[in-house]
Amino acid sequence: MWPESDLKQADSDLTLIVTPAGGVVRSGGQDGPCGAANLDAARESLALGPESVLLTAAGVQDLHFGAAETMRSTAHTVLAFTWNGVPVRVLVNGFNHLPDGVETTEEFRDFWFYWGDVKQRVYFDNWRWVSGVEYPSNQVTERNGSVWSSTQALDIAFNAPLEEKDFAMDAKVAATSAGMQGLKAVPFRAGQDKALAEGIDVYLGPWNTTIVKQPDGVVILETPISQKFTEGILAEAKKRYPDAPVKAVVSTSDSWPHVGGVRLDVAEGLPVYLLDLNQTLLERMVEAPHTIDSDPEETAKKAPQWKIVAGKTEIGTGANRMVLYPLRGASTERQYMVYFPERKLLYASDTLVVNDDHSIYDPELTHEVEQAVEREHLVVDTVYAMHQAPVAWSDVVEMLRKAA
Repeated sequence: MWPESDLKQADSDLTLIVTPAGGVVRSGGQDGPCGAANLDAARESLALGPESVLLTAAGVQDLHFGAAETMRSTAHTVLAFTWNGVPVRVLVNGFNHLPDGVETTEEFRDFWFYWGDVKQRVYFDNWRWVSGVEYPSNQVTERNGSVWSSTQALDIAFNAPLEEKDFAMDAKVAATSAGMQGLKAVPFRAGQDKALAEGIDVYLGPWNTTIVKQPDGVVILETPISQKFTEGILAEAKKRYPDAPVKAVVSTSDSWPHVGGVRLDVAEGLPVYLLDLNQTLLERMVEAPHTIDSDPEETAKKAPQWKIVAGKTEIGTGANRMVLYPLRGASTERQYMVYFPERKLLYASDTLVVNDDHSIYDPELTHEVEQAVEREHLVVDTVYAMHQAPVAWSDVVEMLRKAA
């Protein structure tokens, strides 16, 4: 988590345990199934980490030299091979013959799957002489050229004694994790729909999405998480309004849950309303190659129909008319809110979560929404958001006063 952002609300102590049978995340003595990305990362670390990458290379059938490469101004020999279907390149320092980096091209099962074929490079650095072994105490991981993570081993010991109980886990929970398919496989579930007004139906869940019926068609407010999730949303809209075409998608943020379905939206030829500041990012996402596991946009290669939101923007007419307003706050500059004037209803993007104790998770985000409501002279009765069911706006304002 991000303790500097969560302000002591999300402190946690978790232990990840992974074996060939699956994995669990342990918290407070309770085991829960770990995610597919956890399993992949653990197995890749064991096979391609500094302790084992050369042994892995020596044991494969297709080991060969790749084209030599200069990395950090130093000549490197490149060993190339395939591991579990993933192309691997190991960069070996030409002077000291140590592996300085490992490069792969793969599709990840966390939210990085949005980017399709991701080039990952792990740098081994800060070598230390420990018990007669040279070991890199620092590992920096880049994905698509951007730093993704940095880890440092502060206390290195080889062949340290281990307790079998440290690896004991709930077998049923571990087996559940082995069947996990990752965020790409998250389905849409239509069972928790709630009518906010006639023709405005929110589908509540981890990622709320809304189907809005207007005189000339349907607008989908958020197509989050994945292609599969978004296919479910579009199918539900067709089922609910079989004679009304989906005329647009409203995507209010660049946060990864919000944009998971945008590639499918583009492949389907749907106009997508996005904030001006987010256009470059989403264009890169739409253009990203997905050859490892092709999706509809990889096949269709359609150009996006962006509808850029740079200021007040209206969609449709009638009782469910929508007005989009960029928030432009210090912490909300890449989000816009959606207002239904005739309904006095506000969708606040990813800015509002009410805690169990009736406090606001992040008052700064919600305060910036309040500022935008006042700036635009909006009259709001009800507000909801990506992770928040509808709540009275007056209650939110009162919560903000208490948080001040």
